[in-house]
Amino acid sequence: MKFITKLYVRANEFRKGQTMTEYALILSAVAIVVFVGYQTMGTDINTLLSSIDGKL
Repeated sequence: MKFITKLYVRANEFRKGQTMTEYALILSAVAIVVFVGYQTMGTDINTLLSSIDGKL
């Protein structure tokens, strides 16, 4: 019975590690999307502000 209990505990610990890894991957993907979006929109925003400044 102790052996089965140890296996159950190890399986639960593995799931916790797996969940943490999944969260890390999701966070990394979100960070990449935000960075790329910032780089793309940063250029567009700078162009827009320059255009508005020229018209004023």
